[in-house]
Formats: sequence, C-alpha cells, structure tokens
Amino acid sequence: MLEIPWLEDNNFVFPNVSTALTEPDGLLAASERLTPELVIEAYKQGIFPWYSEGQPVLWWSPDPRCVLYPDKFHISRSFRRRLNNNPFEMRTNTVFRDVMLACAEPRLNNHKLDEAGTWITRPMLEVFCQLHDAGFAHSIECWFDNKLVGGMYGLLLGDIFFGESMFSRMKDASKVAVHFVCTTIKPYMIDAQVYS
Repeated sequence: MLEIPWLEDNNFVFPNVSTALTEPDGLLAASERLTPELVIEAYKQGIFPWYSEGQPVLWWSPDPRCVLYPDKFHISRSFRRRLNNNPFEMRTNTVFRDVMLACAEPRLNNHKLDEAGTWITRPMLEVFCQLHDAGFAHSIECWFDNKLVGGMYGLLLGDIFFGESMFSRMKDASKVAVHFVCTTIKPYMIDAQVYS
C-alpha cells in the first residue's frame, strides 16, 4: 500500500519534491481541496495536481519531467510547410473554458475511444477558470471558419509556461498552438510536466 503525506487544510505545506515516489513516478502528496492559491504555490515548487473524479487531489512532481525550450523547438519540413500555409486564425484567451472543456473530451487512442475518463475534473475546471480570471491561466486557440478546432491552455508564471493540456480537431492544430507559445509568448521554457 502506498503511503504519501495527507495535506491538512490547517497546515497546507507541500513536502520537498525530493520525497516524491518513484513508482508511480512523482506522486508526492494528497489533499481534499484544490484552490487557485494552492495551485500557484504548487507550481512555484515544481508540483502540480493530477487526479481523476472520485479521487482525492493528488499532487505530483515527476523526475524527469517533460520540458521544452522554445529556442530548441524542432520544426520538421512538413510542419514548416503547414506553418507557411497556416489555415488557422490564432487567438488567445477568448474562450478559455471552452478550450478546457475540449481538452477534457474523450480521445481516440489507436482508433478506439479512450474510456478512461479525464483528469480535468469539475473542481480543476473551476480553479483554472479562476486562475484565468486572475490573469495566470491562458488559452491559445486555433480557429478555422470561425470554429474552435484546436488549442491548449496552461499557466504563465514569470517566464515559464506550464502547459496543461491540448486538443486538435484538425490536423496539426495543437502543434501550431505550441509553436505560437514558443514564438509569440516566448517563455524561457514550457513545462509540459509528463511525457505523453
């Protein structure tokens, strides 16, 4: 049985990330609540919430983690052609909630619907919408024929963009959104948290 610290409401201090479990990789702590303030404090320490409906809030800090450096973002020839003929209108922060909801939709995995559910729970949605209203969370949106066809959302804290999730309803839309973050927002790095 796994033993991880339970964070009490009256003493909410994250454990040092060096104490995170190696299996499952990076599981650090659990709690009952999730608030915008806790999310910001967690991200500042390299910790993020990731859990499913019916679970306590699970806090993670995997090692290694997926980090992208915009100045090293590789663009293949085929993707370069896509960018040169980009059919998308790029927008930011116009439909944040819709981007999160699209990211939470079931996805095809090897041409089969992934029934595993989503980690973007109702509390996660509400907290990130509050973070968006406060200017911390942002959506990058790809539009085609005035329809949202792809994008991503995440937190921008200082010069680090924490990419939470992305989706595509048209080929390469999420890749174009990542490229937009690299070339327009220009953070020092993009913390994508886990490889997927």
